[in-house]
Formats: sequence, C-alpha cells, structure tokens
Amino acid sequence: MTPTLPPAPLLLPMTRIRCDVEDVVSLGAAPYGERRFVPLGGGIVEGPELNGHIVTGGVDWQMQRADGVLDIAAHYVIRTDDGALVEVTSTGMRHAEADVMHQLARGEAVPRERYYFRTVMRFQAGASRWAHLNRTIAIASGAREARRVVLDVYRLT
Repeated sequence: MTPTLPPAPLLLPMTRIRCDVEDVVSLGAAPYGERRFVPLGGGIVEGPELNGHIVTGGVDWQMQRADGVLDIAAHYVIRTDDGALVEVTSTGMRHAEADVMHQLARGEAVPRERYYFRTVMRFQAGASRWAHLNRTIAIASGAREARRVVLDVYRLT
C-alpha cells in the first residue's frame, strides 16, 4: 500500500535581497576542489515580509567542485528598517554548462534561466518583533550579476 502524503508545503514570497559582492579570493586547490570566498558588501532587502539592508562584512564561502558545481555557504547580517539585526545563514549551489559558468565568472550578464542557483536560508533574530524568523526556513532562487547577487526569497510553510 502506497502511503498518502499530506499536501506539499507552500512557498510564500518573503523578500528580495540585492547584495553587493567583492572580488573572489581563491585559497587554491583543496582536497574537494578550489576553496574560495567572496566578501559581501552592503545591499538592499525589500519585500512583503522583510525590509532593510545588508550589513557590510558578511562572507560567501565557496567550493568549486571538480564536477563543475559551485557549493555556496553564505553568512551575513540584515539590519531591518526598524533597526533589528537578523543573522542569515544560507547554503546552496550554482551550476550550469561549463561555458555559462565561465561567463558568470567573468562577470558577464547571463539570463538566470541558463543556470541553476538555489539556496536554503535560516535566520536568527533577538528582537521580539522578528522572533518568528527563528522558526522559518526559506528557499531562494538566485541570479549572479557582475558585482551583485540577487536572491528572490520564499518562506517555506
């Protein structure tokens, strides 16, 4: 007998993050691929559930795997419009055909439909107004621009 599954979770629009990025810093070849990081600058957070800006100083740790997939682990802080601080941890991946990945690495504009860029996001907030984020998992669909990452973030119900 096949079990009956409950209804699928919904994705509800939460916010759009536009985060400025610095140059990639490579640590070189490591046992699992090229280890590197990208310093995160400021940025804007706008949406139906979360508004504010990115606090300068976050980092996006990356592993360029031998199979062409870029593993991503970003850690940064959002200062909400009311002044609260929200910690964000985001893990995911970006991949595409090799020529598309090279175009993105050179900072060329590539339509987001030509590559896969997804992350899972968790939050930590101390301010009571934002405590609900401590119990939220979000999924983001991303786009890489020359000096910016754009994440369309959806709360998973």
